[in-house]
Amino acid sequence: MLPEQATRWEVKLKMEQVILDVTVIGGGLIGASWAALFLAHGHRVCVHDVAPDVASRVRVELHRIRPHLAQMGLTIDPDVSSLTFDPDLSRAVRDADVIQECGPERLAFKQALWAKVEAHCKAHALLLSSSSGITASMQARKMKTPQRMLVGHPFNPPHLIPLVEVVPGRHTAQEAVARARAFYQALGKQAVVLNKEIPGFVANRIQAAVIRESVSLVRQGVVSAQDLDVAVQASLGLRWATGGPFLSAHLGGGSGGIKAFLKQFAGGLQLLWLHMRLRPVLMTGRTQEAVVDGVEAGYGTRTINELATRRDRQQIAVMQALRQASAQGD
Repeated sequence: MLPEQATRWEVKLKMEQVILDVTVIGGGLIGASWAALFLAHGHRVCVHDVAPDVASRVRVELHRIRPHLAQMGLTIDPDVSSLTFDPDLSRAVRDADVIQECGPERLAFKQALWAKVEAHCKAHALLLSSSSGITASMQARKMKTPQRMLVGHPFNPPHLIPLVEVVPGRHTAQEAVARARAFYQALGKQAVVLNKEIPGFVANRIQAAVIRESVSLVRQGVVSAQDLDVAVQASLGLRWATGGPFLSAHLGGGSGGIKAFLKQFAGGLQLLWLHMRLRPVLMTGRTQEAVVDGVEAGYGTRTINELATRRDRQQIAVMQALRQASAQGD
């Protein structure tokens, strides 16, 4: 597919409902969750899994997911004819426009799988891996056409959490990246394209750092596991639901924004990293300039007051929704 064709494909996905043949490899929780979302957006879905009970297991999960999607205005029928199952990989991928792999996190398995997939799928099929940490370059090492393979890593569960990390490999073509991003955006996802491959990608690396420190604090007896969860839920969890670390820092600097935040807190952060025995990021002038440039590029078109007002409005909405859900009981 030529770049201009990829652009048309992207625009078409965004502007109208295109029915695609999507093959989901792996009928576990992630695969079933993806299948639910694909079906909810009208696509034809084939689930490939060699387990003899995969059809019943997936349909049970779709029935569980069904009311949650309904709350989001999406409908699925677990018994619809557009959902099929095939234990034969070559047949399952033969007519697919998109293949979303959700198999085990084993490098040898994925390398052998993609080599077989590319031998039987259509030349224009988009090849996507749900891997949470194995890079596309590593997975595609035995492929003849690695240019069309990349990672599309969701956050669990994919049918609810908006994030998808789109991570191209060293040989992934830009048109494949554009098609993947358009495909996920047409599903209502927030697709973040990484500029560089790194094990664990972005969200999982941040999560790993938080979990590491959480385990350390509980192990030291500083706080109980339950109180640590409360501390996160009642602070960072709420804050980051309406703005990530950089936007939060930008607003934390008051009228001076990110520049004021770094002037006040950069030194303290570096000392805290040393106390936590973490490898510090040196907050040199050049590093701080890079942070400021990145934040202002992302948020500089809005004033601090505008950003803070939006944050507060969204924060109240999240808190009210949580209170309402708690009042309804489990």
